[in-house]
Amino acid sequence: MSKKVAIIGTVGLPSKYGGFETLAEYLTKYLGADLDMTVYCSAKSYDKHLKNYNDVRLEYINLNANGIQSIPYDIISIFKALSYADTLLILGVSGCIVLPVIKLISNKKIIVNIDGLEWKRAKWNKYAKWFLKFSEKIAVKVADITVTDNKVIQEYVLSEYGKDSKLIAYGADHVNKLTITDEVYQKYIFLKKEYAFTVCRIEPENNIHIILEAMSSQEKYPLVMIGNWNSSSYGKELREKYKDFEHIYLLDPIYKQDILDQLRSNCYFYLHGHSAGGTNPSLVEAMALGLAVIAYDVNYNRETTDNKALYFKKSPDLVNLIDKITENDLYKISNDMLKVAHQRYTWKYISKAYYEIL
Repeated sequence: MSKKVAIIGTVGLPSKYGGFETLAEYLTKYLGADLDMTVYCSAKSYDKHLKNYNDVRLEYINLNANGIQSIPYDIISIFKALSYADTLLILGVSGCIVLPVIKLISNKKIIVNIDGLEWKRAKWNKYAKWFLKFSEKIAVKVADITVTDNKVIQEYVLSEYGKDSKLIAYGADHVNKLTITDEVYQKYIFLKKEYAFTVCRIEPENNIHIILEAMSSQEKYPLVMIGNWNSSSYGKELREKYKDFEHIYLLDPIYKQDILDQLRSNCYFYLHGHSAGGTNPSLVEAMALGLAVIAYDVNYNRETTDNKALYFKKSPDLVNLIDKITENDLYKISNDMLKVAHQRYTWKYISKAYYEIL
């Protein structure tokens, strides 16, 4: 009999966007034939409700998986999973406030990937931050196994809660380095020059304002930045502020992976502004493509890149780096990023680590 596993806390499958969704995609791809798996999905995020995908069952909850609805979404998924699953793999801490009750009424094995330190994100008000920190505490204290995706987070869990956690990062070898097609060349005029590239959620903790301030003050390299500009006042205000700069291209999300990979994999260097979280999927994907990474100087990013990228803290730092950087510098960083990605961030390796704890 295969072990019955429920994966809880993602938007669902097939994955469209986000680190946990990509994680679920590849866990099911590599482990779906060996484990009896069910993935909970948001009915609101899919027009077509598939029953099966990657050899696993899909169950739908009629709520959004993100924002305030993520709390009841996760809690309902947890209670539904109790009726059949041996092990609950919970991604994120939103619904973990119910775990003490779950432990009272069942003996199911609970594994929680706590993600980054979600409660630190600037987008949350003080009440949301308190709730997320409390949920994190409950998750770590009650879970049979806590998964952390970055050594810095692992050390935090040990010092904050006195509990060991299993360090498992993300894979990134699903991205492809593609040659630019004639059609894409014609659509995106910036491809004719050496350009800087960023793809991320447009949120304050991703330091979009710092990157834009720096890149707008130089004209050596155009900046191409893809993100959800219309989802917040922060994004709308920045887009309005920088819309008239001819060398700044602020694009809406691109969901066609082949087009995104063409734009991303042919950039001159990759800018990564994330300051919260642990191992950011967009960063390890850039590394797997062998991109020369210039990252925001925070301990998570230094750990992920094995201290082999370039780092900035403020706009003048970034301007200075770009002004002095040479082709040889970028070539070395590119090779280092690729080497680290091959050693740490392959889905086969990541899936094997999850299989051992499941």
